[in-house]
Amino acid sequence: MRYRTRVTAPAVALLGTAAALTTGIPAQAAPGTGATPGAETLGDSVYPALGNGGYRVSAYHLDFAYDATTKLVEATTTLTLCTTQALSRFSLDARGLDIRSVRVDGRPAAFEQVAEKLRITPARPLAAKARATVCVAYGADPRRTPPPAGGWVATPDGFAVCGQPDLAHTVFPCNDHPSDKADFTFRLTVPAGLRGVASGRLVRTEQLSGDRTAYTYRSRSPIATEVVQITVGDYVIKDRQGPHGLPLRDVVPVARAAALEPALALTPALVSWVEQRLGAYPFETYGLLPCNNDASDAFDFTGLETQTLTLYKPNYLLQEESKIGSHMMHELVHSYFGNSVTPATWADLWLNEGHADFYGLLYRYERGWADSLGMTTLEARMKYTYALGDQWRRDSGPVAAPNAANLFDGQRYVGGVLVLYALRQQVGEAAFTALERTFLERYRDSTASTEDYIAVASEVSGQDLGGFLRDWLYGTKTPRMPGHPDWTVTPVKASLSAPRDRRDSHHHENSATL
Repeated sequence: MRYRTRVTAPAVALLGTAAALTTGIPAQAAPGTGATPGAETLGDSVYPALGNGGYRVSAYHLDFAYDATTKLVEATTTLTLCTTQALSRFSLDARGLDIRSVRVDGRPAAFEQVAEKLRITPARPLAAKARATVCVAYGADPRRTPPPAGGWVATPDGFAVCGQPDLAHTVFPCNDHPSDKADFTFRLTVPAGLRGVASGRLVRTEQLSGDRTAYTYRSRSPIATEVVQITVGDYVIKDRQGPHGLPLRDVVPVARAAALEPALALTPALVSWVEQRLGAYPFETYGLLPCNNDASDAFDFTGLETQTLTLYKPNYLLQEESKIGSHMMHELVHSYFGNSVTPATWADLWLNEGHADFYGLLYRYERGWADSLGMTTLEARMKYTYALGDQWRRDSGPVAAPNAANLFDGQRYVGGVLVLYALRQQVGEAAFTALERTFLERYRDSTASTEDYIAVASEVSGQDLGGFLRDWLYGTKTPRMPGHPDWTVTPVKASLSAPRDRRDSHHHENSATL
């Protein structure tokens, strides 16, 4: 590994730890404090290097200043930590950022960048069960690490961000794992003619010297790092009203506003439809961000469910409603499954994508729109998918047992739909609707695992569904489909294709709703 070390704390603060910092030897407990270094992983089965231990993040404040001449961003990320142990050292996830200084509770701290970690040694050890403020100043070039290598989407007039699944830490230092959701505020300073927008609602606008404007946004609900949105560009904000007075706002490139209006105008009806099935929309606002970059390599997906502001390639939204409506529903459903209720680990991704595709397909078939295979009913699509069940389990693993290479392939999407269809067949539509709503209400603004979903399903249905759902989610053979004893599984052949890299098969390109 290559090391880049900067020391901003007094030299005396490094005595006893310098050797450990430069050689990789674990630092010893700080004398008399019991403080030890925090873990540099949360042990995720799909992305084991992501996340950090010894603390939880309760809040982030991101302060970005964009220079339209240099195209660079000067940034400060301030984190409020709640320690879970006494810490002599701790780490954040960070890559591709020019870290300039780190302060912990107002004091300069020693730091170094090692691989994708920013190791921080505070001037004084942090006590257990205490709050600490960490302020990281840095610079970034949105053009340097575009997707899939980084989370910045450069545009001719600014940038947007796409952090899913493991790229938020290329935009801001963070505990980059979905299990550590936090409150967010954003302050975006931009020159005249540009607009800064982020997840949440606008709470303050400041006119600054030099013909610059600072926009401050705050989210009412916690956000997982992977679905944060920050964007700067030549935008017009288009406001409209959704059901029950829900404020809807789209952030649209000025030059494309008129052309995109037919797609944007679909949102109120989409929200009404999903609320009838899943309950009230869980956030303070919703809208679309068709960012000003349609290049094939701008980002490797069609849409991304960044919280309260879904990122899209603009040209996709220029198609007729029958081509885009079910995908727009897919992304909207992520407000419930994925954003409001976030997966506890990346192995739980099927909860996001299976549900988003399930309701996206229902929306499609209710309207008589054929899917990509020419089918017009959920039953027909599930019979077709069921026949492929053993083949998919061989090629992509069970639905709830992904790896980094196949995390976003079709098994997590329409394979997840098949699991939900089987569950609905087993318990009946009324019980299925009730357990879906109970799950969403119980884990709102939090995280949930596959086991949590199984527990709720069993509780609400009055059936012990543990064995049933685990066979569907983890088995190497496709179980029998309830209510369809005539459905058969096609025998497995040699692999249909070699395992695909995530960047070649990114999630929303594999959505059954396309």
